[in-house]
Amino acid sequence: MKKIVAVISMVAFTACNSVERKGGDGMQTSPEGSYIGIPDVKIDGGQMTPEVLWAFGRVGNMCVSPDGKRVAYTVTYYSIRENRSNSDIYLMDADGGNKKQLTKTSEREGSLSWLPSGKAIAFLRGGRLRTVDPDNGAETQVSDIKQSIEGYLYAPAEDRVLFIIPTKVEKYAGAEMYADLEKADARIYDDLMYRHWDVWKDGNYNHIYVGNVTAGKVTAVEDIMPGEPYDSPMKPFGGTEEIAWSPDGKTIVYTCKKLTGKEYAFQTNSNLYAYDLGSRQTRLLTPGSLGYDKCPQFSPDGRRLLWSGMKRAGFEADKERIMVMDWPYPETARDMSESLDASPGSLQWTADGNAVYLTAPYREANQIYRLDVASGSIVRLTDGNHDYQGVRIAGDRLIAIRTTNVSPAEIYRINPVDGKGEDISSVNKELLDRLNVPSVEKRFIKTTDHKQMVTWVIYPPGFDRTGKYPLLMMCTGGPQGVLGPSFSYRWNYMLMASQGYVVIVPARRGTSGSGQEWNDAISKNHGLQDEQDLLSAVDAVSREPWIDKSRMGAMGASYGGYSIFHLAGSHGGRFKAFLAHSGIFNMEFMYSTTEEMFFEEWETGGAPWNRDNETAQRSYARSPHLSVKNWDTPIMIVHGERDFRIPYAQGMAAYNTAQMLGIESRLLIFPTENHWVLSPQNAIVWQREFFRWFDKHLKSL
Repeated sequence: MKKIVAVISMVAFTACNSVERKGGDGMQTSPEGSYIGIPDVKIDGGQMTPEVLWAFGRVGNMCVSPDGKRVAYTVTYYSIRENRSNSDIYLMDADGGNKKQLTKTSEREGSLSWLPSGKAIAFLRGGRLRTVDPDNGAETQVSDIKQSIEGYLYAPAEDRVLFIIPTKVEKYAGAEMYADLEKADARIYDDLMYRHWDVWKDGNYNHIYVGNVTAGKVTAVEDIMPGEPYDSPMKPFGGTEEIAWSPDGKTIVYTCKKLTGKEYAFQTNSNLYAYDLGSRQTRLLTPGSLGYDKCPQFSPDGRRLLWSGMKRAGFEADKERIMVMDWPYPETARDMSESLDASPGSLQWTADGNAVYLTAPYREANQIYRLDVASGSIVRLTDGNHDYQGVRIAGDRLIAIRTTNVSPAEIYRINPVDGKGEDISSVNKELLDRLNVPSVEKRFIKTTDHKQMVTWVIYPPGFDRTGKYPLLMMCTGGPQGVLGPSFSYRWNYMLMASQGYVVIVPARRGTSGSGQEWNDAISKNHGLQDEQDLLSAVDAVSREPWIDKSRMGAMGASYGGYSIFHLAGSHGGRFKAFLAHSGIFNMEFMYSTTEEMFFEEWETGGAPWNRDNETAQRSYARSPHLSVKNWDTPIMIVHGERDFRIPYAQGMAAYNTAQMLGIESRLLIFPTENHWVLSPQNAIVWQREFFRWFDKHLKSL
């Protein structure tokens, strides 16, 4: 239960034992049979299936050349049979022309960036930094260091490069502490934050190393955070967007949460730090700021530093502000985004430093904006039922990743004057052309307190208004986060609608794309107005003549799982089946067993044992486990055993309760999955069980 940023720019890659060899086309190739290319998927009558979903090519890292003329990007394809994937690097002109594939291996290429000179494209493969010539595909291995690299950034002059390297600082394993017990698998802790997201604390921290580059090679690097028990970038999802070189190459500004144990678990207070390469001294740049500060960027002339900053301590879904300081004077910091009632992302300076392009939600869809630095004015440039992410500048055009509810990520070229975009990557066009694609509508539904709520409605292909359809309602997680028209490989509305369901996705109270007031309304008020919003949406749509009110189901994950468990005791007979994934069943147990404890502290208002805290006690009084006496509807429960955000015992408790109450129920447990389901075969099991459950209860009536 947490707002998760979906764009992760730094990924650790595992080395492959396959023997590399050069093909006749200059591309790196792999042993026969080990390469995963475009899957040959069977499609009957244009029908979308789980197997088709996993046949889409996933456009990933995207970067524009310094001269704005070319775009490099990765595409990942999955093999369901082999239960793995590989990613390759592609290149095209900024208008979509001259597409070509630069690598072809059984491994994963990622973390792309152009060298500042534009002469080559850098990337990671198997924990090693390499470059590839964009013209002839020739590769060079840059790093020979023993440590595995998880991220990198070249200095502007290309004379230095910084690496992100996991570094052992502390010992927690029994075998490390007792040399005569090398087979022991115990872990020993004395403080909180001993596990995070899906891994146990092992004493390794992300550290920044700097090395000199000579003739294109790096052989030795030096840790600029020696002995520090802190991560930069921050775990679990931070990448090199949290670090910046100054244009003169003399300073590294990085994001770090320099706290440990209980302090770390209960605070969001990350800061920016400046490391001077000459003096080897580090100084704090954001004193007095108690929320998240991250993602620094220098203006091209080096006179200003921009970053994303939150104001309120302990609230990870606070508004992200565009902060700017005159370099190097922290006291000049000011908020440039006061006029924007949304959290901006994908900040990108223009070459002259006079403006910043960014993305931000507007009516639950991420659009592109332009900030004029001198006046502070912010203008929205795009509109429509699509999500833009990762905006970059390419001459007089913008380049960004775009998704909708019924189309996966593609690279778009946008005219900043009229906001019109064109698909220039078209990785999945051929596959989409073979499918009967559902239609999508954005509706505004009146809530019980007379607000207008965005609700996405996805209709089955060939929708017939004279027919009768079953309905599935999505209860979104978070509880904060933009409920935009994104394309999910788990909660895929295109796939659901293609099985004959009308799918509705209400942007209930707490979503972040309808203004900060709407976002803030859910904290300490779970299961109240947000639940009424969900019911308002399903009641409004179910009044349509083409909905069969006797065949309605509801589903949700994370906070959406909480919503399902809560609705199970209060839905008034509306639904015939439920499905909860990684949901919170017992709020008191959640408070004590999650890992980022600042989240529950903020959301509930305090600890359950503080009986004098009326706010907290009101929160815990709405715990779903307290209303199970009203449960009477079939429910399926899904959880991953490596989910440390909402430990899987929550799902077990809900399932056990349903079984003891005699309610038809099903438990789907994934021993190797975390808060999500990521591996291909597990994901296919998830999709098949999902439709097996709802088809039984909503189609066989």
